Amino acid sequence: MKQLIVAAVCALFAVTVHAQQGEAKKGAPAAEKKAEQAKKEPSEAQKRQQARMQDCNAKAEGKSGDERKKFMSSCLKGEAPSGKEPTAAQKKQQDRMRDCSAQAKGKAGDERKKFMSECLKG
Repeated sequence: MKQLIVAAVCALFAVTVHAQQGEAKKGAPAAEKKAEQAKKEPSEAQKRQQARMQDCNAKAEGKSGDERKKFMSSCLKGEAPSGKEPTAAQKKQQDRMRDCSAQAKGKAGDERKKFMSECLKG
């Protein structure tokens, strides 16, 4: 009786393994289809992005670290990398804005707008 039960369990196990191997063979064409899809040509948008990355990478030659990251980020966004220091007039305006903003602390809404406008004019 024990031998009969053992034989039945072994037979069931063999059938299960055989069925799984058959399913694996059936899945092989599906895997091949997925591989073919992965080999497809990139879309036009992907080609443009790849070209932009190559161009930006060439322009970033000689830059490293944070400077390179900042340059690549702006280049890939399509922004023109300035790379220039602000002019004296721009620095003066930035300083004026910083000073006025510091003086406007505690003011909000229309009161702040009016104060900033007057401060920046003078």
